[in-house]
Amino acid sequence: MGTQMRKAVIPVAGLGTRFLPATKATPKEMLPVVDKPAIQYVVEEAVRAGIGDVLMITGRNKRPLEDHFDRVPFIEQTLEAKGDHEKLAAVREASSLADIHFVRQGDPKGLGHAVLRARSHVGNEPFAVLLGDDLIHEKDEVLRAMMKVQEETGGSVVALLEVDPADISAYGCAEVVPAGNGDYVKVNGLVEKPAADEAPSNLAVIGRYVLHPRVFDVLEVTPAGRGGEIQLTDALQALATAEGEGAGVYGVIFRGRRFDTGDKLSYLKAVFTIASEREDLGPALNEWLDSLRTPAR
Repeated sequence: MGTQMRKAVIPVAGLGTRFLPATKATPKEMLPVVDKPAIQYVVEEAVRAGIGDVLMITGRNKRPLEDHFDRVPFIEQTLEAKGDHEKLAAVREASSLADIHFVRQGDPKGLGHAVLRARSHVGNEPFAVLLGDDLIHEKDEVLRAMMKVQEETGGSVVALLEVDPADISAYGCAEVVPAGNGDYVKVNGLVEKPAADEAPSNLAVIGRYVLHPRVFDVLEVTPAGRGGEIQLTDALQALATAEGEGAGVYGVIFRGRRFDTGDKLSYLKAVFTIASEREDLGPALNEWLDSLRTPAR
């Protein structure tokens, strides 16, 4: 298929219960990370990788995401009249990042079902899936590397992260063998949230995927799995042991900074990390953080 990957799918239909009551009326993806909502960082990551078409799989409570990526003439006119061109550019940035589309998931049947809802939009070409909860630091990108592996292998690619073995039960877990020139691995098996003593490794599947369109055919016949949901992990397990075009699953081990913005502590780490590196906020913030670490006399 050897052409530039054009499309990304971002499932954002989850309820965000870990952040209640903050997410009672505000989608978790719209929680601010400094001065941009978390979801904008995810879209920007896809755009940096060369993707210009983004489909969000939404739910009933996600209308604010559509509004955020839309134009707001009144605000723009007000800022322009004030001569506040810096804020005007920031407001317009979200609506000009990419061609962004929205479709509702309907029934909450899991990540695999959400990805399947993208079939008519994606068509017969490889595509990326970025989970809206996972924020990858912009200096530690992994998506381009995954796209390169997909083009080389013709299969599907997952991002893997080494985690404490005691924490593997919170993730999909991969059984792997070396492949390529050592810059990626071949996935022989995937297990969704295994017990620590049953996990084949400490390599966790995190929220970045580059998928061959054959995954749609597999998802169509994948029965509900763990939690009564259609698991993307189960479909990838089937592809890992399949043969023919689009078969095979590979992994890129990510060693950079990744934040789970659905987890309170990880969300706070994202805010402080990004703010501390900004020229306008970093010096004062870092000075304040240092003062907190210095024992009072």
